[in-house]
Amino acid sequence: MTTTVPSARRADSDAPVRRARAATLLAASLGFAVIQLDVTVVNVAVRQIGVAFGGSVSELQWVISAYTLMFAALILTGGALGDRFGARRMFASGFGVFVLASIACGLAPNIDVLIGARAVQGVGAAILGSCSLALVSHTFHDERERGRAIGLWAAGASVALSGGPVIGGVLIATLGWRSIFFINLPIGLLGLWLTSRYAEETPRAEDRDLDIRGQLAAVIALATLAAATIEAGPHGLTNPWVLAGYGAFVLAAAAFVALETHGERPMLPLSLFRRRAFTSPALIGLLVNVCFYGLIFVFSLLFQAQHGYSALEAGLAFVPMTVAILAANLRAAKIADALGAPRTILLGVAAMALGCAGLLFTGHGTSYPEIVGQQVLLGGGLGLLVPPMTASMLQSIERSRAGVASGTLNAMRQTGSLIGIALFGSLIVGRGAFFNGMHEALAISLAVLLTAAVLAARLHRSTFAMMDPG
Repeated sequence: MTTTVPSARRADSDAPVRRARAATLLAASLGFAVIQLDVTVVNVAVRQIGVAFGGSVSELQWVISAYTLMFAALILTGGALGDRFGARRMFASGFGVFVLASIACGLAPNIDVLIGARAVQGVGAAILGSCSLALVSHTFHDERERGRAIGLWAAGASVALSGGPVIGGVLIATLGWRSIFFINLPIGLLGLWLTSRYAEETPRAEDRDLDIRGQLAAVIALATLAAATIEAGPHGLTNPWVLAGYGAFVLAAAAFVALETHGERPMLPLSLFRRRAFTSPALIGLLVNVCFYGLIFVFSLLFQAQHGYSALEAGLAFVPMTVAILAANLRAAKIADALGAPRTILLGVAAMALGCAGLLFTGHGTSYPEIVGQQVLLGGGLGLLVPPMTASMLQSIERSRAGVASGTLNAMRQTGSLIGIALFGSLIVGRGAFFNGMHEALAISLAVLLTAAVLAARLHRSTFAMMDPG
């Protein structure tokens, strides 16, 4: 005679598991959201920081770029650390570094200390960014559940990214610019508590070593690329120091490729890029971030320098974009189930391209209501494509290498952010008229998004070919 477990009792026994999964997802989402928040929250504080410290335009750009530089350069090492020592342990360590550096930013006595503290913040962000996704991937085994979890994880981060100017504007108006860094303390403490209480440790890969030489080459390559691009704005591309910077970037990038190709234990196995399902999402992530992060920087200058908005008003001007990102993120998993991930990514890229095209006609007489629709298209497109892009990349690789996959995707995306902010900022600074530089940035964005659309189409053909037994 067989006995059955009553459904109510079975539901009660499953409740602690569901609660632990939800708490782990919340902790991972908080970690990823807070590091995305600090990418854009500083944009609306640049004017106030400049007034407080008297920094030059280049120094103020470095307040933003120092963080993004270390974030992008070290995130692969963060993934390797998570694979070797456990994502849970490294996630908690990254949160600790990030919170301490945030306090140092808030207490900075001058702009040099602020730039240095922002760089250390980027170190913590690199570990958080790679290990948060590894935790989500490990916690949710079912593909559909994992897709929905990644959608929620990405939603929080995307809202923090686009809502950074909004949050920054409110904090600056009420508590001053230093508060944008102190807000990370309660978020960090909550994330650490949830991680220590509910998250499970991931399997360790004892054979993962730190690739110090490759890491050094990556830092030099990104630092010289950012420095040369930032200085090209005020000094021009033919300036000897700018040319030397680009030359150093080429040499460092070549050294990185050589080290990763021939090294015994590379932090980024380049053989992974032979898989189209791995390469296409990584490149799409880089390209869309060039556009989105760069245009967030441009919008901040447009609202404050051209429209004369206060920090609070400039922050509130980003609300429609924030709402669009959240709405699209929450629907992305269902849309991807119906259309497939590649088509959903392509739809998101197309929406972003339409937004950029509509902004090409922006000028001195353009009012804020006339650009709200374009903002919504940009935000909605990004919110729609990020979850299926992330899920596609994770599904292309073994679960034991989730740290490598998440680290690569985040490294590519943050490299795109670094390029976008440096390039679009230099276009605006280096032109006599703000809108000339803005229109050039939008034209570049359209070309970049067209390339991303081609990659999404290739991903669709690759997916179809794998499903077709013939």
